[in-house]
Amino acid sequence: MKHSKIVGNTLVATLSLALLLLFCGSAVAQTQIQGVIDGRSGATMTVKTADAGNVVVLLTSTTQVEEVEGGLKMRKKQMGMTALIPGLPVQVKGSTVNNQLVAEEVKFKGSDLKTAQDMQAGMAPVIAQEQAQQQKLAEQQAQIQQQQAALTAEQQKQAADEAKIAANKAAVADANKRFGELGEYNIMGEVEVLFANGKVTLDPQYKPQLLELCQKAKTITGYVIQVKGYASSVGSAAMNQKLSTERADNVTNFLEQQGGIPLTNMLAPGAMGTSKQVAPDTTKEGQAENRRVVVRILQNKGIAGT
Repeated sequence: MKHSKIVGNTLVATLSLALLLLFCGSAVAQTQIQGVIDGRSGATMTVKTADAGNVVVLLTSTTQVEEVEGGLKMRKKQMGMTALIPGLPVQVKGSTVNNQLVAEEVKFKGSDLKTAQDMQAGMAPVIAQEQAQQQKLAEQQAQIQQQQAALTAEQQKQAADEAKIAANKAAVADANKRFGELGEYNIMGEVEVLFANGKVTLDPQYKPQLLELCQKAKTITGYVIQVKGYASSVGSAAMNQKLSTERADNVTNFLEQQGGIPLTNMLAPGAMGTSKQVAPDTTKEGQAENRRVVVRILQNKGIAGT
């Protein structure tokens, strides 16, 4: 009875193993390759073989790495996976699972390991030099890109400045057209207001003169007040145009608010920029004379009968 039970158990185990092998046979197959390690990346390495080409091998925590020596390769030494370096001839034994070779055992000769290590040591300076050259090239490319960006920004700024200058010239030309022709008017009074360099605020010393001009204007039939602002040629054209505009506006505001001149009796303030210089800008005195606002009382000649 005991013998029959043992035979029965053996038969069951055999059948179970056969079924397991039958079930797994399509997914797992024992494989052995021989070649040279072509590269390492994490838990995988690429082995270049003579017949199968490049084979990707998966290394696991159970993979045995051994160094063998002797004619029959009987002397074995357990090694770490760090020994698996590019250029090392190896023999890999494992299982092919879903078209991937999972290494159970990796063997190599100690002499081959030394040769591969010597090769790597010889290649280290070359690799370091290549990396240094690549880094230098990257830095040069970054510098070129920065220079190109700076050049583009400068070109855009120059284009904007040129457009602004063109607009200022057009504004000056328009102002000259509006205020330059006085053939149909008589000039009945005039006050010239000077400004400090870069300043637009009306100096108090000119206020009595302007108030007197306002009182005189109110006694003239059909009068209009003309205000023109100027600047010296020191500084940029855009800044000078801005200064002449603000100077003319500030004087116009004073004439309206303090002098009681209605806006209906004032021509639009003229920003003349650096046009019609009355003195050379090569001296401080000349520059001071050019930083001015000219205020005039005008009367149409038809009204005056002249």
